Amino acid sequence: MHRFRVWAPDRNSVDVVIGERRVPMSRDERGDGDRGWWTVCVDGAGPGSDYAFRLDGGPPRPDPRSAFQPGGIHGPSRVIDHAAFAWSDSGWRGIPLTGSVLYECHVGTFSAEGTFDGAIGHLGHLAHLGIDAIELLPVAEFSGLQGWGYDGVDLFAPHHAYGGPDGLKRLVDAAHDHGLGVVMDVVYNHLGPAGNYLPEFGPYFSARYRTNWGEAVNFDGPGSDEVRRFVIDNALMWLRDYHCDGLRLDAVHAIVDQSATHILEALAVEAGAGRCS
Repeated sequence: MHRFRVWAPDRNSVDVVIGERRVPMSRDERGDGDRGWWTVCVDGAGPGSDYAFRLDGGPPRPDPRSAFQPGGIHGPSRVIDHAAFAWSDSGWRGIPLTGSVLYECHVGTFSAEGTFDGAIGHLGHLAHLGIDAIELLPVAEFSGLQGWGYDGVDLFAPHHAYGGPDGLKRLVDAAHDHGLGVVMDVVYNHLGPAGNYLPEFGPYFSARYRTNWGEAVNFDGPGSDEVRRFVIDNALMWLRDYHCDGLRLDAVHAIVDQSATHILEALAVEAGAGRCS
């Protein structure tokens, strides 16, 4: 059995679709129903199950918090059990940021294979060069097979063509074995245009601001509490589930937030307080 949850505050009905099954979801009654969450427990579903959400009877859409998009940005999401991966880096203690040498790495072009596993074969060379950490260009699911990654739309899902969740974990595990840290480049100021279904689920974007790349993320308007939680949970995921050593936030100058506590401060506080453990 697996419990599905999704935030869709302005929808009248939400179904989870698993193969030929269409299961109606209910407003979450665990104290946050007024915040627009929907939930349902489905027998027979679990790690490896592909699923999507139908909003008010519309077409199936990927989970905004999808952990894996094996068919790309328009396909169904897949349930992942992060605890199932056998890490071998328990002795890794991280690296100090001050004085460290970072190597910016585009996974799609760094090896002939253009994958996370392909990159592993070159880690020894980087360690020999004196590199302290690799900084991965954004790997959240984006349109196409290769790209810079700055047009990602499924922020919780490592790119399927690079090797998906397990591929990224193998790369991080191997990097730590070579004495290299891993810094993840993340984009929280905008999302890409293709496959961006978040507006169908809720007020993820703000019409009051605009970036050079499209609509700005809603960090301070109506519904922004859940949007802020979405971004913070994403940041913590890279640190907790993928053992990344740090994050590089893209274009922070384009993140507008008039809240009492800026989203960047809130994110730094939670990451620094060990909320990812």
